[in-house]
Amino acid sequence: MIESTGNAQHFLGMPVERFLAEYWQKKPLLIRQAFPGFSPPLSPEDLAGLACEEGPLARVVTYQRKKDTWSLRTGPFVESDFPKLGHHDWTLLVQDMDKWDADVAELLVPFSFLPRWRVDDVMISFAVEGGSVGPHIDQYDVFLVQAMGHRKWQIEAEARHEPAFRPDSELKLLQEFKADYSWDLAPGDVLYLPPGYAHHGVALDQCMTFSVGMRAPSGAEMLVDFAEDLAQKLPEYRRYKDPDLKVAEDPYEIDDQAFARVEEALTTWQQADASERRRWFGQFITRYRASGDVQAGPDQVSWPQALNALSTGHSLYRHPFARFAWSREANQALLHVTGESYPVSPHEAALLCRETVLHIADFNGLGKAAQHAVELLYAQGVYQLAEPE
Repeated sequence: MIESTGNAQHFLGMPVERFLAEYWQKKPLLIRQAFPGFSPPLSPEDLAGLACEEGPLARVVTYQRKKDTWSLRTGPFVESDFPKLGHHDWTLLVQDMDKWDADVAELLVPFSFLPRWRVDDVMISFAVEGGSVGPHIDQYDVFLVQAMGHRKWQIEAEARHEPAFRPDSELKLLQEFKADYSWDLAPGDVLYLPPGYAHHGVALDQCMTFSVGMRAPSGAEMLVDFAEDLAQKLPEYRRYKDPDLKVAEDPYEIDDQAFARVEEALTTWQQADASERRRWFGQFITRYRASGDVQAGPDQVSWPQALNALSTGHSLYRHPFARFAWSREANQALLHVTGESYPVSPHEAALLCRETVLHIADFNGLGKAAQHAVELLYAQGVYQLAEPE
């Protein structure tokens, strides 16, 4: 079974435990009416307006049917660009909409049964009739939430991880695509796809789709970052050494003794203990695919002034682009925020990750180490002072 119907108790049409056991990263699932009566919190005009701003990552994909060619343009756009695109065969995509719109971020709440640090973003696509981005494969988990209008989705029954791509497009479009399943999705329907499943979506009318993407770093990305993290801690004098060097039989040969010295020089990998690796991964994953800069504004008041403002009803709001996670360290915890780590208690780490707004009572309930962490994060712009509602 790869189809279910959502209900009031289980929006996936089944308990999340069953979904994780039978579908997560294993096979696709179409959930009819996972969100009945779903209405997008913003209009296509709102999305187009945001695509004209400097900050968001926006793209337009167009398809020329007669030539069977695809083109890609990146924003920011100007308002006059959109009427020129016509009424068929184009799609506007805007990334990280959960950071730009608090109402869009609410869509992540039902997916809280998944680790939040696995969530990459909510991308919104608006397409006119025939609009598509072509048949392709994503190497990440995605929930495709139909928000407005109707879209036909076609997918293959088996995953592919090393497909051949069309050489005539900068988009990674498949040379071959043979659909095994085809569905027309209406508002409130959700299609879940694990990594590697080829899929092709085409707008049947003007429609919006919200894509909840769960990206995961590749082994190569993690290996490179971990090596760089270790390298930063190595002193300059730690080098390849050969005090036992003998007269070379052939000066151009890298002999077995040389390779043995290389192995010894690389023992730093093995010397990194579990605690160091956990600290590294927490920092790595909270800055992985960072979508925007987090920094303090030019008019930010000093920390003592901010504390005084907190006591008079102001609050600290978390920057929407800041990524939070935490890990246990024996009886303590490390709070990981956008590539930095702070020692706090497990309770404090969980609270700071969970709460996007801190009031004076929240701050006063923290220990000295956690309060100092908040002060440092405020200085970096992760927390920003806001007036009483």
